[in-house]
Amino acid sequence: MTSVPDLIGGLGTGLVGGFTSGLLGVTPGGGLVVFAVMLLGAEQHAAQGLSLVAQIPPTSAAGIRRYWDSGNRVTAAVLLWLGLGFLVGGIVGALIANWTTAAVLQWAYVIYLFLLDALLLRRRRAKESAEATGAAPDPHRAALLAVGCAAGVSSGFLGIGGGLATVVGLSAVLGMAQHRAQMISLALTLVPTTLPSAWIYWRHGAMPAWPTLVAVIVGLAVGTDVGARLANRVPPERLRVLLVGFVSLMAVCMTLKALG
Repeated sequence: MTSVPDLIGGLGTGLVGGFTSGLLGVTPGGGLVVFAVMLLGAEQHAAQGLSLVAQIPPTSAAGIRRYWDSGNRVTAAVLLWLGLGFLVGGIVGALIANWTTAAVLQWAYVIYLFLLDALLLRRRRAKESAEATGAAPDPHRAALLAVGCAAGVSSGFLGIGGGLATVVGLSAVLGMAQHRAQMISLALTLVPTTLPSAWIYWRHGAMPAWPTLVAVIVGLAVGTDVGARLANRVPPERLRVLLVGFVSLMAVCMTLKALG
């Protein structure tokens, strides 16, 4: 039987994960793993399995609409090449993760977060016109495929959605406007790219109870919409600062958990 505290913890995990997803344009996986460990007391593999399965339903649809209504657009070609790389990388990462100990996964997650922080802090400012309109041409498909592969490996290995890596790859590495990078990251979640990775975790038994999972998904849908509404009122530079702060906070939390 699932206890009431587990249901409340699951709903809270989904709400916070969804809010940060909508606000920062990242898939909720990064937050879900941390919040599932901290709020639900889940073992690392179970937290990663919960994160991947909870992201299969299109919980980001409302958040995507908020970005779309604000003029941020994404082409099918961009999603295709990112998604293709993501699928391949996700399977590879998930296979490796299930042969890795929980302690190693925790420290790998910490290193991953600090690496993203370093990339964000080194991000070169995009031209003002590109930030304002998002009108810069799409990156080359090889670059999109590489970003997708990197995000997919991080998703499968660490049980996250890969949104952090996608946003950082598009904005910090490829120089895309911040709001557009966040829109693309969320749009990518409409394709169930985490399904192969989630199935691998499921087969290895790294999964929470169904009531807890449903509570997380409900929280995600509500939180993403609220976060996206707020994001479109925040300047791009402020969003980058918030993203750095969010990644840093998660890194500190997971470091303390790994040390404990």
